[in-house]
Amino acid sequence: MRRGRSLAGQVFVAQLVVLALVIGASTVLAVLQARRAQDEATRAQVTDIAVSVARAPSTVAAVRAADPTALLQPVTESIRTSTEVDFIVVMAPDRTRYTHTDPTRIGQPFSGTIDRALAGETFTETFTGTLGPSIRAVTPVRAADGTIIALVSAGVTRAHIGDQVREQLPVIGIAAAIGLLLVTFGSLLLRRRLFRQTHGLGPAELSALYEHHDAVLHSVHEGLLVFDRSGEQADVVNVEARRLLDLPEGPVRRTDLPISLQRLGTGVVRDEMHVTADRVLVVNQDVVEREGRRIGTVLTVRDHTELRDVSVELASVRGFAESLRAQAHEAANRLHTVVTMVELGRSREAVAFATAELELSQALIDRLTGAVAEPAVVALLLGKVEKAAEYGVELTVTGDTLADSVDPLTPNEMVTLLGNLIDNALDAVGRDEDAWVEVTVRHSAVRDDGEPELYVRVADSGPGMSAELFTRATERGYSTKTDHNGLGLALVRRLVARHGGELRAVREPESAVVVTFSRGPQSAEYPDSLEVR
Repeated sequence: MRRGRSLAGQVFVAQLVVLALVIGASTVLAVLQARRAQDEATRAQVTDIAVSVARAPSTVAAVRAADPTALLQPVTESIRTSTEVDFIVVMAPDRTRYTHTDPTRIGQPFSGTIDRALAGETFTETFTGTLGPSIRAVTPVRAADGTIIALVSAGVTRAHIGDQVREQLPVIGIAAAIGLLLVTFGSLLLRRRLFRQTHGLGPAELSALYEHHDAVLHSVHEGLLVFDRSGEQADVVNVEARRLLDLPEGPVRRTDLPISLQRLGTGVVRDEMHVTADRVLVVNQDVVEREGRRIGTVLTVRDHTELRDVSVELASVRGFAESLRAQAHEAANRLHTVVTMVELGRSREAVAFATAELELSQALIDRLTGAVAEPAVVALLLGKVEKAAEYGVELTVTGDTLADSVDPLTPNEMVTLLGNLIDNALDAVGRDEDAWVEVTVRHSAVRDDGEPELYVRVADSGPGMSAELFTRATERGYSTKTDHNGLGLALVRRLVARHGGELRAVREPESAVVVTFSRGPQSAEYPDSLEVR
């Protein structure tokens, strides 16, 4: 049972909390900034008003009049009302007020700081006066000769400034709400995407899934590659896959695989045999889908090299057994014939019949045992002759066959090579009338440096293969047969490459496959193309 909130849900909640805190902090900062900006604007405003009043000629004239209040109070109140400041006070240098918002305070001393103004400076300050805390400006009023004859102070109370800031709060609040809605919507979209990508799993489940996934990848004895949706880039490659396919460390693409695996495409593949330079592999490929959507391709490879080699040897043994069974059956028929002829009193004819058949079989056996030193190869050739005869195909071993050794191959490898080439030739000629197969095996000093060379040639009366067809047939288990996938030429190519030999198809004029091995420096290279001429 799933426990706790999914990773997507946890990320959504965490993101929403963080963004809400950020937006809240931003809102507070916006309010503080608005208040600071309003304070600066107020300082500029009251300074401009105070300076304007102080420099007005009517103010200088009114201060020198017998009743300054009568002249100044209406003017300052008119200016105060139009500029929306809270007070404009004109005072004598000894602080006596000539004007005030509250007429009852006219004639009383001004309660703010005036020393700097008396020194000729215009300044602003925050001071708690008769109207409460306020931002005020104080500036001197000068006569024509520059003498300071009065002071002017204009100010706005903190309460008034707070009202102006509060008028901006709805705009700030609306902006903050819109921002919160947008980030909530964005977080929901992110949650939905993350939920889909993590399949609704929580952190603990994802951690356990990763650990199990990693353990399985490194414990399975099959090569495993998981490709992305395009089928070209491998997202997962386990150690066994790198070993079986000789893949380097780092990212793996489809083009890094052997040629035959590159041509698989992205469809479903079941138990296909593929041959690489060193191995015979069984390949499976499946398409992974979720909710009707293709999310990737899984390719698995199993090593069947030893099993395939054993299967080839077993097939050869079975072929030998079938040949012996056929020979035993023929021998029984001939024996019955000879016995019957003797019973009929035709002894001379019976002896002639028996010795003629014996001479034919014995002549072939004697020639092969004299020409080929390896018994397994002799037995293979005798078995293939009998098998070809059953198919109605004439299989001959040429007179220039001479091999005192199969070096650099082992006897088993030589049986694999020669048996596959002969089987392919028999398949190629089919059941055509006058079909034939010709085999040549030589091991002799034909190189200029005197080193011995193993030469194998299997020719047939079949149509032969084009260069493209021959290349495809040697890449893996490709076959022109319709009932199964052949691996013969692919196995031959792997063996030839292992010993640094040469494999080619020729037409001179009959079609033939020629294999040569030299005992010089050997190469394990697996050629990308083979010669056809």
